[in-house]
Formats: sequence, C-alpha cells, structure tokens
Amino acid sequence: MSRKIIIAIDGFSSTGKSTIAKKLAQILNYIYVDTGAMYRAVTYYALQNGLIVNKKLKEKALINKLDDINISFKYNDKLGYAEVYLNGKNIESEIRTLEVSQFVSPVATISEVRRKLVQQQQLMGRDKGIVMDGRDIGTVVFPNAELKLFMTASAETRAKRRYEELLERGQNLSYDEVLENVTSRDKIDSTREDSPLRKTEDAVVIDNSNLTINEQVNSILAMIDRLIKKDPA
Repeated sequence: MSRKIIIAIDGFSSTGKSTIAKKLAQILNYIYVDTGAMYRAVTYYALQNGLIVNKKLKEKALINKLDDINISFKYNDKLGYAEVYLNGKNIESEIRTLEVSQFVSPVATISEVRRKLVQQQQLMGRDKGIVMDGRDIGTVVFPNAELKLFMTASAETRAKRRYEELLERGQNLSYDEVLENVTSRDKIDSTREDSPLRKTEDAVVIDNSNLTINEQVNSILAMIDRLIKKDPA
C-alpha cells in the first residue's frame, strides 16, 4: 500500500478506540498517536502539582504551567506500541487510573490546553501515514482526513469494559462508580464549548457493542482498501 493516508478515529470513552488504532497502525506500519493519553498526561501533571485540590481544578494556574509540560511518545518494542512520557518520565500506567479519568474531561475543556495539544498533533500528521484517536480528530485536528471513523457503544457496555480493565490493573472499584464516570465524561465531552465530541457527516459510524476486535479491524481494513483502490494517487 504505497499511498499513505490519515485515519482519524473519534468516539465516546471506552469504545476501544485506542485498541483498534494500535492494531491498524501495526498492520499498516503507520504511526499511532493516542491523543487521549496526551490530555491524561496534562491531567496527571495537574494532580501531581497541586492544581487539583478538593476535586476542584485550578484552571488559571494550569494554563500558566503549560510551558512546563512536555509530552512525548516512545515506542516500546515489547509492547508493540508507543508509551506516553511526561517531562521524560514514563507515565503510561499512572494515567490510566480512575482518578485521572475523573478529571481529564474538565481539563480537556480548557481552550489553552486544547490549542497546545492540537498544534502538536497536527505536526505529528504532516507526513500522513498516521492513525490518531480522540474526541476532535476528524472535526478539528484533521478535518481533511481521508478516513474518519466514529466509534460508539452503549454506556453500560463501555462501563463494563472499563470496569474489567481497571480490575485487571488492581484497582478496587465498583461498577456503578465506573458507569457514573463514563456517563459524566460523555456529557462533558459532548457539551463543552471548545471542540465538542461530535460525528462529522463524512465519518463512518461503528457501533461495536457486539463486535469483536478482529471484526472491527477487518471491516476498517476493507474500507481502507476500497479507498486506496478508488484513489491510488
């Protein structure tokens, strides 16, 4: 497949966007970027530096610290994907906690945070050959992406997936706590003023409530194949 394209994957939390994006990137030999991890990294920085106190985010203080936040990705050969680093430290595990999940949507509503990260994301995709997932990839980061996907599933299905993932990581939480977090993030992500989560008219919707990972990947690869054959140059 000589022609490289941009694959933009948007959708609700815990729809498996990152899992699918990683698989596609591996198969296509593309660069994979988890933009959600970038917002989680900023949230983790805020938590570690006293910018979230008594469940309240110090928005102005965080904005003033943005120049001190350096986010990068380093490929891990053993894992087969890139892990996120904050100021040179691997924080891949630290950003996957429910505590970070509870504050990442409010952090992501801050326009200054979004501008900083979107600029970085657009630079990453300037040579194409990239799979990027998040909330505003097809609408803001790459509005001209050759393939746009919008992933969804029922809130209950997504909460169950997230709950099982957190249990595997050793976090002792209730399903109800996770479901509340999922529905809360849906509302914040969809109603924020700056770059809300929404489906573009040209995005392909994938409801994966009852689809396996392989079924999703094979379906998307078929879409890419048809796209390339239709316009190979």
